Amino acid sequence: MWKVVEVDFSAVFEASPVAVSILSPGWEYVAVNGAYERLTGWSRERLVGRNVFEVFPGGRSGRSAEQLRESLERVVTAAEVDTMPLQRYDTEEPEQAGTFHERYWSILNAPVLGPDRGVALVINRVEEVTGFIQRLREADTDTDTGANAGGDTLAEALVARTRAIEAELFVRARELQEVNRRLRDAREHERQAAVAARRALRRQQQAVADTSHDLRGPLAGLQTRLESALTDPDADSREILHAALHDAERIGDIVSDLLELARLEANTPLRTQRVDLAHLARTETARRAESHRLPDVSVTVDAEDGVEVDASPVRLARLLNNLLDNAERHARSRVHVTVARDGEHAVMDVTDDGPGIPASERENVFDRFYRGADTRRSDPGGTGLGLAIARQIALAHHGTLHIADQTPGTRFTLRLPLHRPDGSTP
Repeated sequence: MWKVVEVDFSAVFEASPVAVSILSPGWEYVAVNGAYERLTGWSRERLVGRNVFEVFPGGRSGRSAEQLRESLERVVTAAEVDTMPLQRYDTEEPEQAGTFHERYWSILNAPVLGPDRGVALVINRVEEVTGFIQRLREADTDTDTGANAGGDTLAEALVARTRAIEAELFVRARELQEVNRRLRDAREHERQAAVAARRALRRQQQAVADTSHDLRGPLAGLQTRLESALTDPDADSREILHAALHDAERIGDIVSDLLELARLEANTPLRTQRVDLAHLARTETARRAESHRLPDVSVTVDAEDGVEVDASPVRLARLLNNLLDNAERHARSRVHVTVARDGEHAVMDVTDDGPGIPASERENVFDRFYRGADTRRSDPGGTGLGLAIARQIALAHHGTLHIADQTPGTRFTLRLPLHRPDGSTP
């Protein structure tokens, strides 16, 4: 039975018959083994601490060095092994600057991961195949000589065979490089798909948790009021029913908003038509003014006529009303809506003169159920889904919705592609 012993990996590295060097992510030599010294003719004392491309510039053309650099960069970026099956890389005489020798190599570069899972070192394994290439060429030369001596048929056959072997070698090397590239691409696609799946799962889990949290309050209130009505014969049933109705409406609002958000996130195709944003802004603000709940807040509109987009008017009205609801909750006295052209886009701004939103929270407000402390105080009945729905409506129309710099207050900026007469999409 084999006895488990402690392995001296430095001794294993040094005893390896294959030439190996260890490089930093900046391509400086960290260590080399004896086989590497013998193969290159450079001692470790002269290599360690120096950049590999300083020691081995790769010949006058620089193309070989460029290919090696690309391979090393792929290793550091993807944290995966990269193979260069057949590579010409001329080397310089250690004591004769500018004197290069034509040499061919099979190179493999592999990552060594650090504690943070980033690439801390690169293993550079090299095997020389110059002798094989030279023998092929010598055989080619010999057969040419044989042809001159009169053995034309045999010589031609040998030449053809030699060249076929050489061509096959290069073809297979290129095929292997292509396979490696495809494998890298497949791994990258697989990694991206896994990341997207994990994010989707986290979003789903968070959505379930958030929904449960927001539904728990009104459901508990509804249950408590109904229990009170059943157990207390002196309770005011009309008051209890009004409160229960309020809780039921709150539950209905949350469920309705969640269904709308789900439809938007499912990328359901929209039925669009030409919509005049100026007309939409004036119509919606006038409608709200007739049943305004906040008499201390004025809403004004400054809209450029003829700014048209291809959109669902119902969805755009929902987006605008969600922004106006949010602006009115935070405004001190005024909300201002503007509509204008900007190049090939229509731009709608909804601005309030409230306290504003810190830059660190500007993206958070578009998360479902996100509600700041001031929002919970000013509008405890809100669902926390209005801005999430507004952004999804913008995205469904190939547009964007973000918070722009504004002092004082907050400015939401909606950008949508202008209507195209040919009906094409951006």
